[in-house]
Amino acid sequence: IASTARAAGVVVVDADKRKLDFMSRTHAHQGVIALTSVREYVSVEDILNIAREKGEKPLIVVCDEISDPHNLGAIIRTAECAGAHGVIIPERRAVGLARAAVKASAGAVEYLPVAREVNLTRTIERLKKEGIWIYGTAMNGEDYRKVDFSGPKALVIGSEGEGMSRLVSESCDKVVTLPMKGKIESLNASVAAGILLYAMMDAK
Repeated sequence: IASTARAAGVVVVDADKRKLDFMSRTHAHQGVIALTSVREYVSVEDILNIAREKGEKPLIVVCDEISDPHNLGAIIRTAECAGAHGVIIPERRAVGLARAAVKASAGAVEYLPVAREVNLTRTIERLKKEGIWIYGTAMNGEDYRKVDFSGPKALVIGSEGEGMSRLVSESCDKVVTLPMKGKIESLNASVAAGILLYAMMDAK
C-alpha cells in the first residue's frame, strides 16, 4: 500500500499504533489511515496578500503537527472569528483539511484560507522577513497576560501531545504560556489557540 501510494505521489508518513488509534474512531484501521482534503489550499503569499488588501497587520496561525481533525477545525473556526488572515499547516505528520476538520470548522474554511507547507521552519523564517513576530506556545513561556502582542504576528500552536517541535520552537521570537491554576497541566490545543487569538485580536 505504501509503495503504491508513493508511486502515485501521495505523502506517506509512518506512525505508531497509538497515533493511528487516536485518529480512528473505531480503531479498526488495520495499520493504515488515508487523509484527503475536501478544500483547496492556498499559498502563504495569498494569505499575506489578504492582509495587504484589507490594509491590516497580518494575524496568522501556524499549526505545528496538529493530528486531531476536530482540533484543527476548531482552530480554523476560532481564527476566522478572531479576524485572522489565514492558517498554515505542515504537509507531513499532521492532519489536513479532511472532512472532519472542515465540519468542525463550522463553515470557517469557506472564508479563511489554509496553506500547506513542506517545511514550517523555513515558512516561519519567511514570515519573519516580512516583519511578522512569531509567538510560540509552551509550558515554560512568558505569561501571555504580560506580553505586548501589537504589530504583525503569527501564533504557533504545537501538537496535542508533544507541543511544538524543537526546530519550530527555536524559530519563535517569543514563547508564551497560559497560567494553570488547577491540577491539569495543559489546555486542549484549540482552546489555548482561542484564548491567545482573542488576546492578539485586541492588540493592534
